[in-house]
Amino acid sequence: MSGAPILATEGVGKRFGAFTALNKVTVAFPAGQLTAIIGPNGAGKSTFFNVISGAFPASTGRVLFEGRDITHLQPHDYARSGIAKSFQITNVFRQLSAHENVRVAAQMPVSRFALLRPRSALREVSDFAAALLERVGLADARGKRAADLAHGQQRALEIAMALASKPRLLLMDEPTAGMSPEETTVMMDLIARLAEERTVVLVEHKMKLVMGLCQRLVVLHHGELLAEGTPAEIRANDEVKRVYLGQGS
Repeated sequence: MSGAPILATEGVGKRFGAFTALNKVTVAFPAGQLTAIIGPNGAGKSTFFNVISGAFPASTGRVLFEGRDITHLQPHDYARSGIAKSFQITNVFRQLSAHENVRVAAQMPVSRFALLRPRSALREVSDFAAALLERVGLADARGKRAADLAHGQQRALEIAMALASKPRLLLMDEPTAGMSPEETTVMMDLIARLAEERTVVLVEHKMKLVMGLCQRLVVLHHGELLAEGTPAEIRANDEVKRVYLGQGS
């Protein structure tokens, strides 16, 4: 895969009234790599994620995807552009089965072109949904209601739904939040496998968790870019040690 940027920000800032949450963040995310955005609590990670995922409009600067300015792209247009996102708060249809959740997500791109076909006839969509469930380790849970799945399984289900749009870029906000150590291990293994097929950018506050997994780290502090580089470079960075590693994370 190419190392050219698939996603980049140029001087991105975000203000909430008089409060500056992000200040002139310029960073590029290489295609085909697994990158983590890290930093202490209050560093601006979630705000930055919300800006690059289209949930918040940037106050200043630009967001580029594959060289195209998407700063003002509507959130619902992201999937059509090749970007999928998984948020910290699980967003699934709790009363539907796991398979139905993924099938609904997979049907969205094709249903507009199949208005005269009954949804039950979309066998290829159903098979695709089943394959995605298997991809995230939920093949045995396809008939279970989403509400009855364990927390880690619900996060995996949301990822399967995100993959239904066949994204070239997958954005993930704290994918292991609230998980047990066992669930965390399963999720990190899944993320590693997904990153073999597409670019993945995730937000995480547990530095030790991503050090052995990611190829690249972006460190934020007080809403500004503090450092970026390989795990080895970040580990050796004196400023990162001062503001982050010294906190025992």
